[in-house]
Amino acid sequence: MARIHFLTGNEGKVAEAAHHLEPLGHEVIHLAIEGIVEPQAEELETVARAKLDQAKAHLPDANDWLLVEDAGLFVEALDGFPGVYSSYALSTLGNHGLLRLLDHLHSEDLHVEAGLRRAEFKAVAALMTPEGVFIGEGTCLGRIAPAVDGEGGFGFDPVFIPRDLDLSGQPAEIGVQGEVSTHGRTFAAVDVDLKGKFSHRTRALKDLLAQLGTPE
Repeated sequence: MARIHFLTGNEGKVAEAAHHLEPLGHEVIHLAIEGIVEPQAEELETVARAKLDQAKAHLPDANDWLLVEDAGLFVEALDGFPGVYSSYALSTLGNHGLLRLLDHLHSEDLHVEAGLRRAEFKAVAALMTPEGVFIGEGTCLGRIAPAVDGEGGFGFDPVFIPRDLDLSGQPAEIGVQGEVSTHGRTFAAVDVDLKGKFSHRTRALKDLLAQLGTPE
């Protein structure tokens, strides 16, 4: 199969990608490059493609593949913030800072309060191969937790609770118990196998694999 160089500074993302790609025969290699610039753009795909263009010259073999993943947390009550700026927001505000932003919007109406915490993770996985560039997309619906929970995961995982999933793997209606559930725990508080059932990154990778004709 292919040697896939994953451009990222986060070894947790490499492990997550390897969890899905290596059983299919692919070799996932961590690629770390200094000086990659993220453009100020409104779309995750634009950012991912810019990273591919900057990193392709660093591939050791022209037949190797290059993988870039870009993701963001989009909070409804904050008009989609931090979105494409999630990496910067994480380094400046952090998880506790995001919670404080939402605390300022607190409502005594429980229905309104639940709505204020609605959020979704979105991911784009961009794969450059000798045949061209393939773009996979994935989304995970959920809500922001009232407090930081768990010590695993990375990024905003400690404050994100995914919606339950039904038997087909689709998000259950709000308030409906699904077949797959974290039981109110965040991504950072569950193991990687359970997280993978919800993960926007997993869904983006599966979308890529389906385009390549190698679905999981």
